[in-house]
Amino acid sequence: MNDVRIAAVSEARLDLDAHLAAVEDPRLGAVTTFVGRVRDNDPDAETPVVGLEYSAHPDAEAALRRIAQEAGAEAPAVVAVSHRIGRLDVGDAAVVIAVASEHRAEAFEVCRAVIEAIKADLPVWKRQLEVDGTSSWKGIGG
Repeated sequence: MNDVRIAAVSEARLDLDAHLAAVEDPRLGAVTTFVGRVRDNDPDAETPVVGLEYSAHPDAEAALRRIAQEAGAEAPAVVAVSHRIGRLDVGDAAVVIAVASEHRAEAFEVCRAVIEAIKADLPVWKRQLEVDGTSSWKGIGG
């Protein structure tokens, strides 16, 4: 089970440096990060994307902590992860993950496991906003 130092679902802007500081540990020599940003396009969009609106189930933060604890169960690591909710513009960070472990392979493995589990299991939904005023909802895994 991983040591989870941050597991947050919040409307506040996400701070990569705060996540890096949270996983700082002199025993651990590898640190990986992932930043998921809002992009200006989507294969399902007919016009450019101008933003996303995220909403979350009240239990989303507890689910995020469980995801971070269980990710890469065979590769112990220190994890800091946050998912933003509310209105995000193109370029804004929606997800930030920092993982520290003794070796790089484990750090990459845990980081990837966290983001894949977030995409598949975190009860967060997004409404994609397009430049022409249309919008579409995407659920877990979308």
